[in-house]
Amino acid sequence: MDEKISEAVVRRLPKYYRYLSDLDALGVERISSSAMSKGMSLNASQIRRDLNCFGGFGQQGYGYSVKSLKQEIMHILGIDKAYHVVIIGSGNIGQALAFYKNFALEGYIIKAIFDVDSNRIGKKINNIEVLSMNDLETYLKTENIHIGILATPKGAAQDVADILIKGGVTGIWNFAPIDVKVPDNAYVENVHLSDGLYVLSYYMQRGRF
Repeated sequence: MDEKISEAVVRRLPKYYRYLSDLDALGVERISSSAMSKGMSLNASQIRRDLNCFGGFGQQGYGYSVKSLKQEIMHILGIDKAYHVVIIGSGNIGQALAFYKNFALEGYIIKAIFDVDSNRIGKKINNIEVLSMNDLETYLKTENIHIGILATPKGAAQDVADILIKGGVTGIWNFAPIDVKVPDNAYVENVHLSDGLYVLSYYMQRGRF
């Protein structure tokens, strides 16, 4: 990630992409930053500053071309190309991710699932074969895998992350209930599913709804 671009800006980009995708599906051809601010609950000047971080996409008096801006953000996010993915863990989270149809539609191709449970190995989840964890290192040597999804127990997460990084994987999406660490030449997104509920309950108990 460009060090000049703040993480806060990067984390707003998917929101812009989803919003523009909805507009594009509705046939909207152009939109102003002020109109975007109303639809996205963001300040118009914030939107302009965010987008200006990556270049001037709009024209004064015209606004933004919805289709063009959507394509630009796709390119910035890197979602205009395909990524090969493996899921580690075939429990509830791993299965839910394997069945999520939008992954394939957005270019995230799940190539295999790995597990240590002999009762699951050899079976298929959404037509994706469950392979043995014993075969992971060899698999990574022969397949070009970009992203590893961790859906493992807490105690196994870091060891599995290390195997993935050693095998050439540079992106890890971690659903294990512990943060994992990766070297500087890789990136990890640690997802804590309960955090959102904790924040929700915080506001609910204070009557802020």
